[in-house]
Amino acid sequence: MDAPEVSQAVLFASLPPEDRAMQLALLSEDEALVLSYSWRYWARPKQLPPPGDWGTWLIRGGRGSGKTRSGSGFFHERALAHPGRWMALVGRTPADVRDYCIDGPGGLLRNTPPDQRPHYEVSKRRLTWPNGSWATIYSDEEPDQVRGFSGDTAWLDEFAKFKHARDTWDNLEFGMREPSGDRPRRAITTTPRPLKILQEIEAFDDTIAVIMSSYENRLNLDPTYYKKTIARYEGTRLGRQEIHAEYLLDVPNAMWTQAMLDTCRIQPGDRVPDMQRVVIGVDPSGTKGSFNSTDMSRQMDVRVSQGDEIGIVAVGLGTDGIAYVLGDYSCNLGPAGWGKRVVHAYDQHDADRVVAERNYGGAMVEFTIKTVDDTVSYKDVNASRGKEVRAEPIAALYEQGRVKHVEAFPELEDQMLGMTTKGFVGERSPDRLDAQVWAITELKMNPVTTMAFSYWWW
Repeated sequence: MDAPEVSQAVLFASLPPEDRAMQLALLSEDEALVLSYSWRYWARPKQLPPPGDWGTWLIRGGRGSGKTRSGSGFFHERALAHPGRWMALVGRTPADVRDYCIDGPGGLLRNTPPDQRPHYEVSKRRLTWPNGSWATIYSDEEPDQVRGFSGDTAWLDEFAKFKHARDTWDNLEFGMREPSGDRPRRAITTTPRPLKILQEIEAFDDTIAVIMSSYENRLNLDPTYYKKTIARYEGTRLGRQEIHAEYLLDVPNAMWTQAMLDTCRIQPGDRVPDMQRVVIGVDPSGTKGSFNSTDMSRQMDVRVSQGDEIGIVAVGLGTDGIAYVLGDYSCNLGPAGWGKRVVHAYDQHDADRVVAERNYGGAMVEFTIKTVDDTVSYKDVNASRGKEVRAEPIAALYEQGRVKHVEAFPELEDQMLGMTTKGFVGERSPDRLDAQVWAITELKMNPVTTMAFSYWWW
């Protein structure tokens, strides 16, 4: 019979109240303290090291799935199992190791009992347990540091974020050589990205891979995290990676890759400059047909056809000459709804202009927007070329680092990843991408033509 997918603590909590009270009354104060820190009592089965003769335990986990807590539990158990053991704790940066693996909610210092807690010496990059086991902290920023390691235990956290993943791994492997109570073992805890070295490690015959979604740790996290954050990304390509821990492989001939999008996002703490101009791009998909202002007035609250969206994207030209995608306001609403969305975006970003494709609706788009606010500066644009042709110069600007996203825009970025040189391969029309393309195109300065396509320098 398979083990239940919940922790012993959850099973205990499911007992009738009188049974729980009876069992708790049997515990001494010391026993209750031990139980409160017992990782094997609180952990889900997937969070515990698997049985068997394995060399690498690879946890591919979604955001908030509990993978870091699994790594710290594994690491602490290894330290206690063999006194004097030398171990390696490896992160992207020393700050990441400190903030997540040591001091964080799932880290070692918060989750080990006081009498077993390691002593953290920041200046020596070292954790030392009371039984003499110790761990050296290594960073992917300096992979050559790992050359000096000689032990039998390693924990690599957020491996998919490493910039020198292969060099770090190779140097670590040469150091995994000391004999102890059992064979050398490594734990990798990471939200996946399609790194070749990560996929190679997962394919090794002595690797056991475990996949944990964000939903599996739901009992331990705030409910609003799932209602407000996780729900927003559910059903998107980015959500498959960040929630369900899937590898996202790039689409052949795609104009944008996941790596390009990862590098174009503004990082926490980075300053967004003032904007020279802001344009709201609108792609009125789902509004095909002749336009009649009387009919339009009657139907201002009608929802567009199922599956269609109105692409509404705000883009600004910064004082640094870089275009910034400021917001994605796309929606599946009737004219009254999306007209208000456009004007809201226009006002929120103090925009200079709204540009919209006139092919599918013509004056209807302007009428819709002006009905909400007749002071909005509006311009029609014509789609004389195919979507992929219009998108090519914009993709070139991304390659040159001339477009940044102020945050992750999962639905928009999904469409970008599906746009290829031969057309769009997504399930529906790339309405958000079209709106973004129109907005960035409107920000152009002097067109420059190459043999392949035209693009603009700011």
